[in-house]
Amino acid sequence: MKIAVLKEAAAGERRVSATPETVKKFVALGAEVAVEANAGLDASIADQAYADMGAAIGDRAGTLKDADIVLGVQGPDPASLKGAKPGAWIVAGLNPFGERARVDAYASGGFEALAMEFMPRITRAQSMDILSSQSNLSGYKAVLDAAAEYGRAFPMMMTAAGTVSAAKAFVMGVGVAGLQAIATARRLGAQVSATDVRAATREQILSLGAKPIFVEAVQGIEGEGAGGYATEMSDEYKAAQAELVSAHIAKQDIVITTALIPGRAAPRLISDAQIASMKPGSVIVDLAVEAGGNVEGAVAGEIVERHGVKIVGHRNVPSRLAADASALFARNLFNFLSAFWDKEQGKPVLDEEIGNAIRLTQGGKVVHERLL
Repeated sequence: MKIAVLKEAAAGERRVSATPETVKKFVALGAEVAVEANAGLDASIADQAYADMGAAIGDRAGTLKDADIVLGVQGPDPASLKGAKPGAWIVAGLNPFGERARVDAYASGGFEALAMEFMPRITRAQSMDILSSQSNLSGYKAVLDAAAEYGRAFPMMMTAAGTVSAAKAFVMGVGVAGLQAIATARRLGAQVSATDVRAATREQILSLGAKPIFVEAVQGIEGEGAGGYATEMSDEYKAAQAELVSAHIAKQDIVITTALIPGRAAPRLISDAQIASMKPGSVIVDLAVEAGGNVEGAVAGEIVERHGVKIVGHRNVPSRLAADASALFARNLFNFLSAFWDKEQGKPVLDEEIGNAIRLTQGGKVVHERLL
């Protein structure tokens, strides 16, 4: 059983799908591990560190030759996978909806593509969930990015020269990223409030010491979809939420938006008129900018200014913390493969529940029900 670890080719991608720690564990399972030269360089991992744990270091062709499993952070170009065995697994974040042509190419190439972002949110799969591990870092980094762009201090400071008021931070979307953003902003001393369409998040917000901002007038809308994701809301709820947010956002110094619905464009949470109501010097960080953005006027990969408000739209935020993001991502992949490792066969054998949830292609066809 040969596992290939590729150097990421996507622009701006600094993460790597395996670390010396996980290489050592794969070797202990009996796997042969090959790592493409310089694969971990942008994540502060030298080739020698992999070699010390038993990995073979080589060029892409040598790394892929006879590979049974190919690991990646983002899905590799199907045309670049020459040399891998027929039916080899491609295990990575594959962006199935945004990169459908690539999924079709995996199928025609005879690969079995396993999309890690489709991992079901069930208890036994928590340690395999790349969305949670990477979103956690995104929420943390979003607050640091906001602090870097904000021209004032976050905490209240009482000095002989007078008092500096604490920054007011508002988090929109209380998933994994939002919860970490709340916790980080609180640690930096900001006054934090948060909102979400899911009523169940109220207690989570309170538990972190933040103020929940919820629509109260519209009854019977929980906003909870399958797997803990938010669902699309009714027009009535959207109108009530917009009114509530408009009044609240005008008082904020920092706003962080994290709302995403899998397989759809990011919902619009902040309009140009709402941005105009904010104080000059305020900062908005849009973590959904690559999916269309929660904020009107946000631009992927840029920091723009509208009405005196900075709108931060960094791409691939986890990659901006490449070392830690790689460590967590690599553990997710190891936890996944090792959980299904069959000692007698010397390879992982998936069960139906998780296998069917993440398998996109098999036997030359696209097989996932969400893509048919």
